Amino acid sequence: MLDVINDFLSGKVLIPLVLGLGSYFTVRSGFVQIRYFRHMFGVLHGSWRTGSHQLSSFQALTLSLAGRVGTGNIVGVGIAVSMGGPGAVFWMWMTALLGMSSSLFECTLGQLYKRNDENGLYRGGPCWYIQHGLGKRWLGIIAAVLMLVTFGFAINGLESHAVSHSLKDAFGLPPMWSGLALSLMLGVVLIGGIKRIAAVTDLLVPIKVLAYIGVTGYVLILQFDQVPTMLLTIIKSALGLDQALGGLIGSAIIMGVRRGVFSNEAGLGSAPNVASVAKVSHPVAQGVVQALSVFIDTFVICTCTALMILLSGFYTLGLEGDGIALAQNSLAAVVGEWGRMFISVVLALFVFTAMLYNYYLGENSLRFMFDEPRKMLTLYRALVLTLVFWGSVEDLSTVLAFADITMTLLALVNLITMALLFKICLRILRDYDDQRRAGVETPIFDSKLFLDLDLDPVAWPPLACRSSTMKLIEPSDSPEINKQIA
Repeated sequence: MLDVINDFLSGKVLIPLVLGLGSYFTVRSGFVQIRYFRHMFGVLHGSWRTGSHQLSSFQALTLSLAGRVGTGNIVGVGIAVSMGGPGAVFWMWMTALLGMSSSLFECTLGQLYKRNDENGLYRGGPCWYIQHGLGKRWLGIIAAVLMLVTFGFAINGLESHAVSHSLKDAFGLPPMWSGLALSLMLGVVLIGGIKRIAAVTDLLVPIKVLAYIGVTGYVLILQFDQVPTMLLTIIKSALGLDQALGGLIGSAIIMGVRRGVFSNEAGLGSAPNVASVAKVSHPVAQGVVQALSVFIDTFVICTCTALMILLSGFYTLGLEGDGIALAQNSLAAVVGEWGRMFISVVLALFVFTAMLYNYYLGENSLRFMFDEPRKMLTLYRALVLTLVFWGSVEDLSTVLAFADITMTLLALVNLITMALLFKICLRILRDYDDQRRAGVETPIFDSKLFLDLDLDPVAWPPLACRSSTMKLIEPSDSPEINKQIA
């Protein structure tokens, strides 16, 4: 019954909504993810630290990548390719391209409606922009509960199961011991709160991403002459132009879009929670950075996994098996047995940082629901660590079906909210665009220009004058022109 409900919600409701709204956001914004692609790297440059106790834009990016880059980049891609053929990769790309705009706008909303908490740190996300943007706290609480159940509990248990059994296959390590080690390491980090979580992801995310890209890139270099042909096969298969793979076009679309949505999480409502913690000069600036994280997740990491599998010689059409085994066997077929161990170690890193991200989403939800969440947070941490250990030794496949349903419901709430607030998104984007066109390298948000919005004056104080950030215009000999300049 759970599978039937999940297939209906994800296949008949979520996917059309994600693609439809992603297309709408893209067109109405003038293809903002393409216009600002180069600018994404410019925004990230120089944002490593804030110079204050707040988190930086780069730290928010690594927090986001901690969650986006997880088991889906290995397991999910393996499942998509095995069930949908090479064409599934193309539809993952298309989903990510549209998802970049969705992520940009949901994270912009998260920044816009963020609040300063009792510790002087920023907090925000769908719950906050539902309450302060739509004025419906009750709906925000529903979103918070869905996020707590999905990310804080269910997904952490499932990812623990995936990594413990991967380590068992590669090293013979009993799942109980790997689950215990995961729980203890998580406990040490969680005690330090968001600052320690950010510091750990700041260190581990670049390591895991670069290590994985390095090894899979090495595999692609060894078979570089076959890469262009495989890329052409991916496109032809996706469009039904390959005779051998034409019958898989339906499966390719379904698997590619579904795995793409759940891998890059664009529009699901999770990323705005971590995007909101950053101290930035303008809400759109963090939205731009988060769009880049979708690109890294799908166009870079998922593509590396897919090409590694498709070029390995191990993969054959119709091959059945779980995604982890497929990735391990594919890498081992090219580089030898150490490839299995490498996948297991990298997967463990992926899962550990993703668990930190998932935990924070749950904590953020509790802080939204309760004014004094200290006791609830202590109980929550204990439950998360217990579930991580339990998930390492038990098959929680039923929990997976339930988590897919709650995640889909969360995405529906978030996407509908984004559609209702999209006019505000366009106003904020227009302010950013105007400053960029005026020659401002780092646009600054002035909340006094948006007094009709329910914003936190501490997070976004009104500016006395924004002209100091604008490109200087030389005075003219004409009094009339000087009047216009003034």
